[in-house]
Amino acid sequence: MFKIVGIINYLFVVFLNAFTDLGHKIIIQNTVFKTYEGSEQIIFTAVVNALILLPFILAFSPSGFLADRFAKNIIMKYSALLAVFITLLITYSYYQGWFFTAFALTFLLALQSAIYGPAKYGYIKELVGVKYISAGNGAIQATTTAAILLGIIFYTVLFEMLLGDNFSTKEDILHVIAPLGWLLVLGSVVEYILASKLPNKMIEATKREFVFKRYIRGEYLKKNMIMIMRKKEIFDAIIALSLFWSISQVVLAIFGEYAKGKLGITNAITVQGVMALAVLGIVFGSVIAANLSKYYVNMGLSALSAFGIAVVLFFIPHTSSITLLSLEFIFFGLFSGVLIVPLNAKIQLLSPNIHLGTILAGNNFIQTLFMFAFLMLTTIFAYFGVDATSLFYLMMITGVYLSIKLFKRYFVMSFWAFFELLFRIRYKFNYVGLENVEPSGAIMLIGNHVSWIDWFILQLPLERRISYIIDKDIYKHKLLNWAFKLAELIPVSQRASKNSFVETSMKLKNGKIVAIFPEGEISRSSDVSKFYRGYEFIDRSGSVIVPFYIDGVFGSLFARHKGDARRCFLKKREITLYFGEPITGTITPEELREMVVNLKC
Repeated sequence: MFKIVGIINYLFVVFLNAFTDLGHKIIIQNTVFKTYEGSEQIIFTAVVNALILLPFILAFSPSGFLADRFAKNIIMKYSALLAVFITLLITYSYYQGWFFTAFALTFLLALQSAIYGPAKYGYIKELVGVKYISAGNGAIQATTTAAILLGIIFYTVLFEMLLGDNFSTKEDILHVIAPLGWLLVLGSVVEYILASKLPNKMIEATKREFVFKRYIRGEYLKKNMIMIMRKKEIFDAIIALSLFWSISQVVLAIFGEYAKGKLGITNAITVQGVMALAVLGIVFGSVIAANLSKYYVNMGLSALSAFGIAVVLFFIPHTSSITLLSLEFIFFGLFSGVLIVPLNAKIQLLSPNIHLGTILAGNNFIQTLFMFAFLMLTTIFAYFGVDATSLFYLMMITGVYLSIKLFKRYFVMSFWAFFELLFRIRYKFNYVGLENVEPSGAIMLIGNHVSWIDWFILQLPLERRISYIIDKDIYKHKLLNWAFKLAELIPVSQRASKNSFVETSMKLKNGKIVAIFPEGEISRSSDVSKFYRGYEFIDRSGSVIVPFYIDGVFGSLFARHKGDARRCFLKKREITLYFGEPITGTITPEELREMVVNLKC
């Protein structure tokens, strides 16, 4: 992916945009931290975050229209130019000691980001294509969060170094730290220069015209919301992201007061540093999610990580150690990154190119509504004396709801994602000839049977769910029968196989993918055993046979022969699965076995 022209430049543009926006927010938040306490601190922090969110609500229709109407690189270019003028105004406010003016200019800087957002995320699909959409989202999420992490550390450290004890009011603080404003300006100028060099990758533009009266009357809002809700999976993914970002906003808003009131921490570097570790976790989580979505968008990861977030939120209020809090925030970020990347990739993948900008703007709009509502509720709760600990528990309950919502939709994928995480601890998987397994159409996978995890090795790179033929006695196992039914496995026995062949034929007629191990049992040696001819009794008209050969599992813990007991435990076992070219005609068991054996050659 990194060989694609423009990708590195694009990542730098994204980095600088987030780094600069975050810089001003940190300066204002640290000023609030230094001059307010208790409920006032929570309220002002929540209002700062609300000012950042409000433009995403107001600019929903215009930003979506612009991203669909004009080339996305042009939108990013002029948004960066707008940021140059806004940061100059912010710097002037610092020097004048105008706290509330600088506070209000947070809104304008966020408005620039709201216009920029749909173009930034829509550009991913245009630049890297569907093949690298998960990797592209992982790279952008990692870059954005790295910028946030470095921005938090960079501006907080400089803030504390310049400030010292030389202040008594918030106006004094701005006078002292005013030179930091020039760094905001510099970041915006460099971003503009780099954005000017981004290639135009526009595929298709809308021919609609923007009518301001229709925007004021809310007609665009209504029409765009209908478009977003048209595909339920897109809308559900947007709601899931909205709940997650709402939880995150509240956690960031209340942690400062929690650290100050419950733990007695008054140093802004310590507080911001602990929260910054969550951003570091997001970087690692984004990379992990992109790696685990190498073959398709792995939505099961989002469900598992939502549960992880809820668990972390439960432990934070019970923790008084800075070291443990730091570890918990790292895990919060890690789970967050794993949750975000598949959801964003899925939205982009399912969205038609001509409406991509509008749908991504709608994504921002709904997320912002949720975050704004959560922050307002936080402000109200704080006003009536609800402490940070109670708010943490409320966010934990929200996290539990989010995980339940995702598990209901992606239960099967969550099951496979769990096993993938488990097996990747000890195994490295390679796939050769994966392009021979078409993303649609009836396919019969036939190959060697080496271990108890062959079912997993076959399924791992395929988004389509495979129906396996399984021994009837195993299928009827009391504890596992419900899972086998859910997985649509096909039971077969030597005495009564006709029904199994009929069921398999029906699945193939319906365009499904079925896997058969014609050896009949797990190999007891490294040789491929005789292939039985049962598959010949299956009606496979309209389907193809794709032969496969699994190599590297024999001798492992899950094979009949356990191999060398002296093998280093820390060294991963490398497993390679070879897929052969599709076979359309008839083929004898002997010929098929020979073809399977030769796949490794």
